[in-house]
Amino acid sequence: MNKRDQSAAGQRASAVGIVCNLLLAAGKIAAGAVTGLVSVVADGLNNLSDCGSGVVSLVSFRVAAKPADREHPYGHGRAEYVASMIIAFLVVALGVELIRESIDTVVAGTATEAVWWLYLVMGLSVLVKAGMFVFYRLRAKRLDSDTLGAAATDSACDCLATLAVVLGMALSACTPWKADGYVGIAVALFILWQGVCVLKEAGSKLLGQAPDAAVAARLLAIVSAGEGVLGVHDLKIYGYGKGVMFATAHAEMDARLPALASHEVLDGLERRALAETGVALTLHLDPVVLGDEEAASLETRVRAAVEGLAEGMNIHDFRLVRGAVKKAVFEVAVPFSCPVKDAALQNDIERAVRILGDYEPVVTIEREG
Repeated sequence: MNKRDQSAAGQRASAVGIVCNLLLAAGKIAAGAVTGLVSVVADGLNNLSDCGSGVVSLVSFRVAAKPADREHPYGHGRAEYVASMIIAFLVVALGVELIRESIDTVVAGTATEAVWWLYLVMGLSVLVKAGMFVFYRLRAKRLDSDTLGAAATDSACDCLATLAVVLGMALSACTPWKADGYVGIAVALFILWQGVCVLKEAGSKLLGQAPDAAVAARLLAIVSAGEGVLGVHDLKIYGYGKGVMFATAHAEMDARLPALASHEVLDGLERRALAETGVALTLHLDPVVLGDEEAASLETRVRAAVEGLAEGMNIHDFRLVRGAVKKAVFEVAVPFSCPVKDAALQNDIERAVRILGDYEPVVTIEREG
């Protein structure tokens, strides 16, 4: 399915959700207003917020489908994340307001009992939301859409929230405890929690969330399998929305190979990566000098001296540059979990190399994993 068809299908799914949530919200808010049950009104407003979320999702599908232009050379795919954050802020604001209203109800101590037809309204709501969950779940899998996946989860949660309201109504009717206001607080807290979760997820993706490990592993496997490729490192993957991914990596090859031959191999690997993963990969050639005994010996000694300075450190792209001063040039991968600052590591690494002989260290520290 191409991007245009995906966008159209996503918009249709969002439109169905808007209509269903609007009808549910109207019915619950009206029923809550008539009976005076704040928990029912709260549940209706939850559906109304879902309706607003659907509108934002519909718009985001349209924006995300727009092609790349001069101002946005990587497309508009991140519009989905922006839409999710807008939805999250609306949901959080709604949750805070519902908590305030529910607390007022508890403090006032109002006692309102539900009528029989209200149970019918709420039961019908559970059935509709269950149907929406199935509908969104199937569409999300077919379109690989985070937005519709979130809508499916939200629909399942709404079923639980509505059942909680029904439970509160039943407790108020069968026991002296008037649970309406307390259930309203519980539903409001649930809405607030949903908003915070959506906000956290969308914000993480906008900030540059780590890519799928399976995609990274597949790219590494493709490059490593290339003819004459001795190693691969410095893989970096950048996402610009669903299905829009770019990556860069360094591929090590024998320095004695003709430049055109090496370029042809890497060019073919880039095409293969795009065809098999959909990732636009750019490879950088790292020429490796083979058969240099001094360089190999020095690399072994540097590894022994440096990689033990901190857990998880790894040296790559090592080379010995000869001139008026011999330079040991290499990069050090350091895990993000390492508490030592880069400046302190740099000093320790350079000191360890200088102890090994008359070599000038040229070190680049990279955080990864």
